[in-house]
Amino acid sequence: FYATNFIFTGLAVAVAYHAGLFNIGGEGQATLGGIGVALTVLHLDVLPGFLLVPLGILGAAAFGAAWAAIPGYLQAKRGSHIVITTIMFNWLASVLIVYLLVNQFREPTSMNPETRAFPAQSRIPFMHDALAVFGIEIAPSQLNLTLLLALAAAAAIWLLVYRSRLGYAIRVVGANPAAAVYAGISPARVTILAMIISGALAGGLAVNELMGYQHRLLLEFTSGYGFVGIAVALMGRAHPVGIILASVLFGILYQGGAELAFEQPAI
Repeated sequence: FYATNFIFTGLAVAVAYHAGLFNIGGEGQATLGGIGVALTVLHLDVLPGFLLVPLGILGAAAFGAAWAAIPGYLQAKRGSHIVITTIMFNWLASVLIVYLLVNQFREPTSMNPETRAFPAQSRIPFMHDALAVFGIEIAPSQLNLTLLLALAAAAAIWLLVYRSRLGYAIRVVGANPAAAVYAGISPARVTILAMIISGALAGGLAVNELMGYQHRLLLEFTSGYGFVGIAVALMGRAHPVGIILASVLFGILYQGGAELAFEQPAI
């Protein structure tokens, strides 16, 4: 479950990194992805699951991409440094979700800053329930089928970065923007596109946490995963396979640390 979050955030950092950008805004982009999920599944709750689940995923990707596109535009057109703007947008996103959960999305009868429960048909099945259908028994946990989406995203990013014209343009801009201009590639266009893809990937964190586990929008569901994704991407050398392996390692560390804190609490 933890590794799934790290795959999404690590891929988000990696795509921007290949374009010569250091996206620190995974937390804010995932937060907006959560808002996109909530708006989609709560307002389209009359739809069946085979439509609502894909629409929720698209909502997360679209809101995350839109939030990342603004710093990308400011970097490309105004020269604003991507590190500064993405950090600022993290804070803006944290303020925005507090306002929405307290004043707009919260149920009138509840004191908790969270939305009502998502409709049942929008919930991504847990892995132990999905495998039980095939007679495979595993221990119940938060792990859900979003893991398959994360692995598919890793494969898609490998194809994009290493087997497509856009990926080639991204790597050229990241390696030498002057050479990219000489080759007829627009660094500004590539910068914006790379940030859009990066933000959409960060939105996958919201899918795993909200549609796969929490089943409602609540505060601080990102839990620092966006920042850990930076370490995951660097340890994985910004390659999708390396990011998957680094994500598993960090997932083990997270789970092991939680169990150790429970079994050996500080005195």
